[in-house]
Amino acid sequence: MAALTLPETDWRTRPGLDALTKVLGAGEGLCRFVGGAVRDALLDIPVADLDLATALSPDDVLSRLRAAGIRAVPTGLEHGTITAVLDSGPVEVTTLRRDVSTDGRHATVAFTDDWREDAARRDFTINALYADPNTGALFDYFDGLADLEARRVRFIGDPLRRIAEDHLRILRFFRFLARFGHTPDPEGLDACTARARDLMALSRERIRDELLKLLVARDAVGVTALMLERGILEPVVPEITTTAKLAELADREAQLGATPDPIRRLAALLPRDPAAGDLIGARLKLSNAQRKRLVLALTDGGTDDARALAYRIDREAAEDRLLLAADDAEAAKGWASLTGWEIPRLPLTGGALVERGLAKGPDVARALRAIEDQWIAEAFPDAGRVDAIADAVVAQALNASISAKAASPGTGRE
Repeated sequence: MAALTLPETDWRTRPGLDALTKVLGAGEGLCRFVGGAVRDALLDIPVADLDLATALSPDDVLSRLRAAGIRAVPTGLEHGTITAVLDSGPVEVTTLRRDVSTDGRHATVAFTDDWREDAARRDFTINALYADPNTGALFDYFDGLADLEARRVRFIGDPLRRIAEDHLRILRFFRFLARFGHTPDPEGLDACTARARDLMALSRERIRDELLKLLVARDAVGVTALMLERGILEPVVPEITTTAKLAELADREAQLGATPDPIRRLAALLPRDPAAGDLIGARLKLSNAQRKRLVLALTDGGTDDARALAYRIDREAAEDRLLLAADDAEAAKGWASLTGWEIPRLPLTGGALVERGLAKGPDVARALRAIEDQWIAEAFPDAGRVDAIADAVVAQALNASISAKAASPGTGRE
């Protein structure tokens, strides 16, 4: 890559950041920006998280921050990570490390003052770029700049060994390929293919997090198809057998200007079976809300009236149904009807029906349902019309009750 220094970006002028790097010895070369912030700045894309690497020990970092009045949270002290909390947001500060032992899920580390040693333990070359906070000078130990320019995701060192150290790197390889890459590194791709079943040893939470991030990446469709071809998904989500529906969904999202959503995209990859969706949601440790949404997305139901659907099952769930529908015109029409529309509340309570003469209990509940159904069918008219509907429903219920009593046998003595 032609760039030799970090470009000027908004995040480099964040309030408190210069003071933080000064406290951590940036002037003496003791701390550098590292990882995603450097990579994304070079790609001119928004930076989400800001990380600093430092040659200082964790204890020294803590004492320096506290002496400077900067709030310090030891979020991962055994791995050398301390979060410095600035008014402009958190910054993770991690002491340079080397791996002592790994088991595919966790690593035991030792601290070091060797920058290249720290870089060597990172997963991909594009994530092992450092930058001087004062000058912006870049430090690249494994040709990450060239890989970034080529949009190539490449393991540092032997891919099989790196995967053995942390099996999650298989999914991270594909996630970074979907987000930044154009052509997969052949050696890395073959290693991921060979070790795909190692994913079974990982926690479902770690798999879920990587998979959901991957599904909204720039080339999620192409990379998911590649994963399917290579058998990467079979050990964790064997129900995924095609990406055709995901490709259709991605096209529809682009046409309608809908923001890609990971749960909706996961639904597009699964069989249209709500029971299977619930099972897979449980396996991936989705939240209760996410599981419910996945099940609703996989449940057959009409989408003719998008507003009625949104009212009954929730706006987000209705949008999922619309975007996953088979017909582009139907989806577009429904999407347009929801744009700028707020889901209303029925302007009537059960108490109002009691005041009209209904007895508390099941009669009120039945009447409310009937009124609500008609209100929805009439496209959510105003309170005046709801009152008229309520009057008619209550009158009908009262008449039915009177008729039922008149038709029932008497209970008095002869």
